[in-house]
Amino acid sequence: KLTGGIAHDFNNMLQGIGGSLDMVRRRIADGRIAEVQRFLDPARHSVDRAAGLTRRLLAFARRQRLEPKPVDADALVAGMADLIRRTVGPAVSLELRLRDGKARVLCDPGELESALLNLCINARDAMPQGGRLTIDTEDVCLSAADACDQEGPAPGSFVAISVTDTGQGMPAEVVERAFEPFFTTKPQGHGTGLGLSQVYGFARQSGGLVRLQSAPGEGTTVRLCLPQHERVETAEGQSAAAAPETAGTDMAVLLVDDDDTGREAAAERLRELSYRVLEAADGPAALHLLDGGVRVDMLVTDVGLPNGMNGRQVAEAVQERRPGIPLLFITGYAGTELPPGSEVIDKPFELDTLARRVQAALARH
Repeated sequence: KLTGGIAHDFNNMLQGIGGSLDMVRRRIADGRIAEVQRFLDPARHSVDRAAGLTRRLLAFARRQRLEPKPVDADALVAGMADLIRRTVGPAVSLELRLRDGKARVLCDPGELESALLNLCINARDAMPQGGRLTIDTEDVCLSAADACDQEGPAPGSFVAISVTDTGQGMPAEVVERAFEPFFTTKPQGHGTGLGLSQVYGFARQSGGLVRLQSAPGEGTTVRLCLPQHERVETAEGQSAAAAPETAGTDMAVLLVDDDDTGREAAAERLRELSYRVLEAADGPAALHLLDGGVRVDMLVTDVGLPNGMNGRQVAEAVQERRPGIPLLFITGYAGTELPPGSEVIDKPFELDTLARRVQAALARH
């Protein structure tokens, strides 16, 4: 079921990318350059859809890269209210029943927003004729027995965020399979079947759990429980400093990635900013360049590399040779633990995003 779902969705996305590139090639060959853009935008959209699919798969496998922070769940839900209302439409009324926001949870706020939006979309789809959507929060204390069916988290204090709809509800056999990836009761083309599996994976990776209650004709409640966090201070809302608009012409970047196509495109984008870019396909090749005496001002390395050294090991070896050098990890999979506070950019990324991150890192250095 899983592999079939992946193959179906990715083949659709690859068809969109490949077909668009074929048309771009034909238009360029015919000299019709002005028509190229109309095919590039759908290709970019397919890439974004594919990136969303891999994020959901990693979430289900509890292997996504999270950036946990102390989060005021009440404030986060309240801040999403307008977005949720626009998403569910005027036929669904939204009611918020929030606590006073004293307790915080430790989680990735972006992933919590994504999980809540998934649950609200599911609720909307369960109420095709309209209805009421209720989101409430409460402090709860869970014992070991409360979570025994989900490899339970440690007992303690949690914040429960519940999403309840007045829709058609689910029979027991559907409830039993609801968290399976690619399992869906929606018509083909109306959802990937990854929404609830993403919520499940996010909750478990964050040290919490998720529960589902539903019955035909009685609506559905999904309860997301995340562990409370004792700290009350937070850096929420602080925006990162804007990256500089210009790049230095005498700065060298060592770019390490075993994927030739992706590495060459990234290198060309950085060269457009007048950086000198040294390319290496693995760790030993990167260290050979350094040991040859070349000057390097920054290291950008993939995390998953062949030939005996992963990205973290490459970074450690480079730092031994160039103490204090700025580092930026790029990764498509969070399988390797990185040092706390590491600068990371997730694949697939836009080349302008990479350029801004490199500019900002070198400016700070």
